[in-house]
Amino acid sequence: MSRLLLLEAMGNTGPYLLRAAEELGLRVTVVTHEDVYAKCYAPALKELIGDDVLFTDFADTETSRRQLVAYARDNDVSGIVCGWEFLSPLVADLAAELGLPGNDPRRALGCRNKRVMAELFAEHAVPSPRTLLARTYESAVAQIAERGQEYPLVVKPAEQSASWGVSVVREPQELAAAFALAQSWPVETPHHIPLDTTVIIQEYVGGVEFSVEAVVCGGLITMLPVTEKFTTQDAYRVEIGHTVPAVLSAESLTQIRRTSERALEALGVLNGVAHIELKITPDGSAKIIEVGARLPGDHVVRLMHVAHGLDEARAYVEAVTGRQPEITPTYERAAAIRFFTSYRAGTFQGLRGLGTSPHVMSVDTDAPGTRVGGVRDKGNDARVGHVILSGADTAEVNAAAAVVMAHVRVEVG
Repeated sequence: MSRLLLLEAMGNTGPYLLRAAEELGLRVTVVTHEDVYAKCYAPALKELIGDDVLFTDFADTETSRRQLVAYARDNDVSGIVCGWEFLSPLVADLAAELGLPGNDPRRALGCRNKRVMAELFAEHAVPSPRTLLARTYESAVAQIAERGQEYPLVVKPAEQSASWGVSVVREPQELAAAFALAQSWPVETPHHIPLDTTVIIQEYVGGVEFSVEAVVCGGLITMLPVTEKFTTQDAYRVEIGHTVPAVLSAESLTQIRRTSERALEALGVLNGVAHIELKITPDGSAKIIEVGARLPGDHVVRLMHVAHGLDEARAYVEAVTGRQPEITPTYERAAAIRFFTSYRAGTFQGLRGLGTSPHVMSVDTDAPGTRVGGVRDKGNDARVGHVILSGADTAEVNAAAAVVMAHVRVEVG
């Protein structure tokens, strides 16, 4: 039986990939660190994985790469998938060395590092925010003045995930704190992979934010339905919900598709999937915010299946194992997720005021007593759970979500 390597399964896309591989008749070896497996893997995930676990130290990239190449050659590995965003460049390197379908390893860092991404976007004229790169606060101030960059600005780390460390800076006096926040993570957690501490400073792009998924096989790009995004609107932007599909004009859909394709070509995405975040600006054009060579988080994989019968995790596995992905929608409905979010750090005590609706498919919350971050502290670490809903169309599911969330109160002590 052919084998699939899954580099890190602890993210919320891990179970989707494990189940997809099983359906395709593939054995899966999950690659992680021994300490991460012991401390971060829930019992249910360990049960789903079974005994096929390979321990490595991702912080030692070269040693890990050699170990995984040797393992793959000895164990009939036919594909490699990324379940942890920080590992996508390593996945591309391994696939190239083993002669397996993957992305261009020379440009793969651009799907992980926003500094490299900005450089590739500039080189290939991909519509995206004007970007400054700074390693010190003094350099940032000097560049902003030299280029006459106007506020507001978006300040974020070169290498982080979700919305960690992202600030919208509206006045010069806010820049120092935002810059310091963006440099708060010199290493990734929990693998302790060293991170680029360059700070990204971008023009604030007005308009409406969306995300879109792509399945890529042999360089052929297929765009999936667009996702509507909901975020907080204060200085610290945190995603608080998603709805599939977004309702957009034909012109906007065309703009999203064409601009996304240019971004993927610039980043060398050739086989697998990509998660693309972008905005439709007030003039109707599309600008790429960032791209990841991975499945979407936040259970968007499930939303896509509920809304359209699409299994993006399966398509990902198919694309990297030399199979033709099945990516035809089988029906047209809608699905949404909304997150229960704390605005201050503390100890989660419970959830109050959650409404009811026949559209609710599932509700999940942390256990009382769990430590939680605040929106300002750690972005998506402020979440304490979520609700998933389904509906006949986008308007119906968004209305149902509004009713369910209208009086929710996250109690933190």
